[in-house]
Amino acid sequence: MPVLNVCPSLLVEGHATFSPTALKMLFGGKCVSHLLPFESPASESADGNKAVKNAGRLSLSGAQPKFGLVIGEDSFLRYSLEGEQSTYIMKPRPTGYHVINHDYCMANENLTMQMASQIYSIETAPNGVCVFSDGAMAYVTRRFDVHPSGKYAQEDFAALMGFTKEHGGSDFKYINGSYEECAEVIWKYVSAAAVDVLRFFRVVLFNYITLNEDAHLKNFTLVNYGNEYRLSPAYDLVNTSLQIREPRIFALEKGLFREGMDLSDSHQDFLRDFREFGRRIDLPAKIVDREIGRFSSPSPIADALIKRSFLSDELKQMYLRGYHYRQATLRP
Repeated sequence: MPVLNVCPSLLVEGHATFSPTALKMLFGGKCVSHLLPFESPASESADGNKAVKNAGRLSLSGAQPKFGLVIGEDSFLRYSLEGEQSTYIMKPRPTGYHVINHDYCMANENLTMQMASQIYSIETAPNGVCVFSDGAMAYVTRRFDVHPSGKYAQEDFAALMGFTKEHGGSDFKYINGSYEECAEVIWKYVSAAAVDVLRFFRVVLFNYITLNEDAHLKNFTLVNYGNEYRLSPAYDLVNTSLQIREPRIFALEKGLFREGMDLSDSHQDFLRDFREFGRRIDLPAKIVDREIGRFSSPSPIADALIKRSFLSDELKQMYLRGYHYRQATLRP
């Protein structure tokens, strides 16, 4: 990773490390370095062995390796110890055979998460990229399910809908349910459901225009912040067209609707689909059209953010092309 000239969290120009705003959002104002004082888990060093042990303790779902971190007394991030509650999640370079452009997955997620929060005002888990001592990049995000006294209760949508490997097969988080049925989960369990269904609609729209085609049932969660459940901040937002060999449109096989969708090459009218989706999840037509208009409008600020990201020049252009095309499909 070259010498930085943009904040490795907010992608703001003129910073060689985390900006003051990023430090406040990501680390509560503590002056934490973007440099990690250990090698990547892929190395065969003692640091790599420590990472393997850490991965075995952190109970988080997902195919990409994830590791628990805390802020050390020296203001550097370090691996959480046995019995110590991690407050950050780190994702290094993935190794799966089905993943392409491995070295840029972390930059992709950071960019896509910043697009969501900065351009579309979607609440996201604070995040950034860090650099291992061997020069490899890592994605780091603050956990939204922990507090000083412990952890908040939470359930992902697969669990809330009763789908597991035992009851839904190995692809249970993809082949069961639709986004329409996900909204029904919010109406059922969330007291401020009208607010969170709109938040959910925005995330589904955002996933479509940024080609996040891996937003499965375990990537949506309800968190109990004391006395009520709320939709969690968005997480795991990635433009998967840059990383997965077999792209699709929606992660859920049924797509937007409970009865499924015809997503053949001839399918064109996604504007109509999202309007119908909004109607089915009980959002007022005026609000649905307003949100579709906002997400489909050209955004020079978003384009500039993509160009300032840590993606390669080729991947930046691919991101821009896909983003602009998906936006255009939502215009009358």
